[in-house]
Amino acid sequence: MMELSIVMPVFDEAAEIEAALSALAPYRRRGVEVIVVDGGSSDGTPELARPLADRVIAAQRGRAEQMNAGAAAATGDVLLFLHADTRLPENADRLVLDGMARSGRGWGRFDVRIDGGGLLGVVAITMNARSRLTGIATGDQALFVTRAAFDSVGGFPPIALMEDVALSARLKRIGRPCALRARVTTSARRWRRHGTLRTVLLMWRLRLAYFLGADPAKLARAYGYAER
Repeated sequence: MMELSIVMPVFDEAAEIEAALSALAPYRRRGVEVIVVDGGSSDGTPELARPLADRVIAAQRGRAEQMNAGAAAATGDVLLFLHADTRLPENADRLVLDGMARSGRGWGRFDVRIDGGGLLGVVAITMNARSRLTGIATGDQALFVTRAAFDSVGGFPPIALMEDVALSARLKRIGRPCALRARVTTSARRWRRHGTLRTVLLMWRLRLAYFLGADPAKLARAYGYAER
């Protein structure tokens, strides 16, 4: 039986981290490993995380670097990368392992819902449909992958943005994803902060620019990530 490790990259998530990790307690009781990878938080995130995770490690700030560090520290045969503001559906561990066993595929993702109504519901439907059509997954969909497949493509490329899209493109060379219709729930905070429509249009523009060859570091600055 394959074993699962959940890797959560964090940076200044003191307001969210205890709820995020408490939601994973049932998985830990079933033997799922939970690793938190901190990117240099200054708000006490690692201290809050330690009692609620199997391991809390430090890495250079940046989701790609943090998730690669978490993967290197994990002991599971399957890695699931989870954002701190995303909640898994019930029995997600079993859904992942059973889904991969039935499909014979080396990687996959969940459908997603966004914690908010109105236009955000349409955004989630569009994200799921696009992912199903293209085979590309985003971090909000809780991407999961066997260690063998992850290692074979070299893990996440060390870029400042679109690391999830880039990893999906690499994994597609191995095969299509196991697309689970069970939905993770991700926070609407990103959309609410700058406005739903504005955020959607920005992400479309950044994704198009990435596929046309734009520098991910410049895209990250346009997205609002602070300089490291």
